[in-house]
Amino acid sequence: MATKDPTAVERANLLNMAKLSIKGLIESALSFGRTLDSDYPPLQQFFVVMEHCLKHGLKVRKSFLSYNKTIWGPLELVEKLYPEAEEIGASVRDLPGLKTPLGRARAWLRLALMQKKMADYLRCLIIQRDLLSEFYEYHALMMEEEGAVIVGLLVGLNVIDANLCVKGEDLDSQVGVIDFSMYLKNEEDIGNKERNVQIAAILDQKNYVEELNRQLNSTVSSLHSRVDSLEKSNTKLIEELAIAKNNIIKLQEENHQLRSENKLILMKTQQHLEVTKVDVETELQTYKHSRQGLDEMYNEARRQLRDESQLRQGSEDGLKEKNEIIARLEEKTNKITAAMRQLEQRLQQAEKAQMEAEDEDKKHLQECQSKSDNLQKQISQKEKQLVQLETDLKIEKEWRQTLQEDLQKEKDALSHLRNETQQIISLKKEFLNIQDENQQLKKIYHEQEQALQELGNKLSESKLKIEDIKEANKALQGLVWLKDKEATHCKLCEKEFSLSKRKHHCRNCGEIFCNACSDNELPLPSSPKPVRVCDSCHALLIQRCSSNLP
Repeated sequence: MATKDPTAVERANLLNMAKLSIKGLIESALSFGRTLDSDYPPLQQFFVVMEHCLKHGLKVRKSFLSYNKTIWGPLELVEKLYPEAEEIGASVRDLPGLKTPLGRARAWLRLALMQKKMADYLRCLIIQRDLLSEFYEYHALMMEEEGAVIVGLLVGLNVIDANLCVKGEDLDSQVGVIDFSMYLKNEEDIGNKERNVQIAAILDQKNYVEELNRQLNSTVSSLHSRVDSLEKSNTKLIEELAIAKNNIIKLQEENHQLRSENKLILMKTQQHLEVTKVDVETELQTYKHSRQGLDEMYNEARRQLRDESQLRQGSEDGLKEKNEIIARLEEKTNKITAAMRQLEQRLQQAEKAQMEAEDEDKKHLQECQSKSDNLQKQISQKEKQLVQLETDLKIEKEWRQTLQEDLQKEKDALSHLRNETQQIISLKKEFLNIQDENQQLKKIYHEQEQALQELGNKLSESKLKIEDIKEANKALQGLVWLKDKEATHCKLCEKEFSLSKRKHHCRNCGEIFCNACSDNELPLPSSPKPVRVCDSCHALLIQRCSSNLP
């Protein structure tokens, strides 16, 4: 048969002890009320077991004066891996009275349990095995799968509320010894297991409902905040939509104004062109008429000159006159030529002015057209933005309606859970009342059992008791054995029978009584074994027996 690895056996033993310790702590905390203090024995044993688990496979560090082997090193490493653990590390270092690293490690474990973060802290520690190898051997519990299992079991301790006073406790000199007697169950613990399971189930259900209620409250608050943010964004979108509509209206008015101005400019330009055309035509007509008159005068002068030149040989006087006439005609011709040049220059200027006016008109038309196109583009963009804003607003409204429906569903679920919580609280109260009644009945049962034991001892000493019982039985013979259907109330306490208050026959008188009024047993002549009798027959038989005792 192959021998097992001693370190594997140690890890398995520590894992089993951790399971028993955590399970026992949770079960005992359920019946204890879930709020624990430092003097609670299962809690003390849990810290001892965790200390042994963390010490397993720890490397021995050689210091200047001695060898050091402590678990404070890996626990101090947690605050570097888990930023939220910085507070607990600082609190441990600031605690007065802690002189040893072991004491600081014990204080760290207690504070981690109170914070309900022990599982989270140790989980981030076992993941970093390359860093743990600096403190632990390769076969240590924290380096193997057993460490991960223990960390998983520690999550269950988050349902426990611990109120530990770390400041005044002497954690340096405590001796960590595991008390195995706490985990050895007796018959009474086995009998109460079902009751503890029921208590645990009810309390777990209560905690689950409370946690669910807390989550629902946080969900409702987040939904409220989301609804508020949506309302704000909705209001902002409505304002932007109104601003966009106002901008569109302003742009449309500006476009309309520009179009009207463009029409006026076109009308003025056309009028100016018409006036210019009329002036040019008038100038052309004047020029044509003047040119025709001048041509006629020029032709007439040439004709006269030709006639005069023909007659010049006739007379010198006539020639002189003709020369004067010719000079005058030439002067008139020069004047007419100058006037014709001026008219041509005026015509060119008029044509040039007409071309410039047409160019300016074209430029103005182009500018108006570009402005109109830009305004049309802006209007189309604003209309697209308006459509997009309306679509977004519609989506926001639908989303808001959906959120309101979800919020209403969450409120209904919350009210339902509150009702269930109230029912669980009432059931818890009833359970506690029943538990108190059970304890009282157990106490009465133990007292009566002790009385019966004492009575049995006395009956064993005197044989006359049986004869007296026989005589008492003879005196009570002849009584009728009542039927169950005929009895509706107990004959002694006169309480009505029900499912919880059941019927029992007295084997001596035959009457029907409740359990509380017939919870007695005595031997009768008809039955050598002890049988059930009522309180009246029991008192009568005991009195007769005691009167016959020496």
